Amino acid sequence: MKGKIFFINILLFICLSPVYGQPAEIKLWPSGIPGAISNNTYTEFSSIENVIITRWSKVTNPTLTVFLPAREKATGAAVLICPGGGYSMLAFSHEGFDIAKWLNENGIAGIILKYRLPSDLIMKDKSTGPLQDAQEAIRTIRRRAKEWNIDPKKIGVIGFSAGGHLASTLSTHYDDKIYDVKDGVSARPDFSLLIYPVITMDETFTHAGSRRNLIGENPSDELIKRFSNELMINENTPPAFLVHSADDKVVPVRNSQVYFSGLLKYNIPSELHIFQKGGHGYGLSPGQGTQAAWPGLCLEWLKASGLD
Repeated sequence: MKGKIFFINILLFICLSPVYGQPAEIKLWPSGIPGAISNNTYTEFSSIENVIITRWSKVTNPTLTVFLPAREKATGAAVLICPGGGYSMLAFSHEGFDIAKWLNENGIAGIILKYRLPSDLIMKDKSTGPLQDAQEAIRTIRRRAKEWNIDPKKIGVIGFSAGGHLASTLSTHYDDKIYDVKDGVSARPDFSLLIYPVITMDETFTHAGSRRNLIGENPSDELIKRFSNELMINENTPPAFLVHSADDKVVPVRNSQVYFSGLLKYNIPSELHIFQKGGHGYGLSPGQGTQAAWPGLCLEWLKASGLD
């Protein structure tokens, strides 16, 4: 199976390389994953449609898939991409590959994070496993910024649904000491793009599956507060661009509203777009409803903020 996936990935990279450069997959933790528990019965796997990986489950080998724009188009900006999936799988196609291609088309490096999904079977602390991966991903991008033609002060994160929770957790917990860092490279993203994100662990308006998978069935009040990211905002939280639909029945729109309100409290330059319809999980949403405007609005916000 691993050989088949490798072959499919190579085909994908060859197909995209004439337009989007030479994508490459690299191990996030080449020297060993912090806090990992060895479990030979727990095996990651992917779902494949039309030779494209659409989702990953039971991730045990975190990676970065790096899509760099053509050098003559590159703006120097880069975005770490966190696909959603309720912390139970990763929607790797429409919230991963499609986003990387869109960013490349606009001169921005798109780097997809295949992050570990929280599990007591492979992690000593499942609540911090995904955050460890996200922190190390930003640090890796900064360490290799010169090599990848990236401005180390223009590295952001985009997250969708539960990936939006991870992106907002990274934005508010980037300085948490959750593994041994050998250098002083910062894990703080310079901006965050949060698309129909899970923000809170407050059971009255969270996404129940994401909460259960990340912090368990009966979490302590301390754990609930720690991962309710609207409560963790301070003056150093990066600017954010948020998108949500009012009719989202999966992740209530209040998630984006409370995060935006928290940013306003600290006068952090940010923008929130709430669309009347759209539901949940639409990705780039080409040509369907007013929510399809969000990619263009996002690019305008990046440009206006000097981050593109």
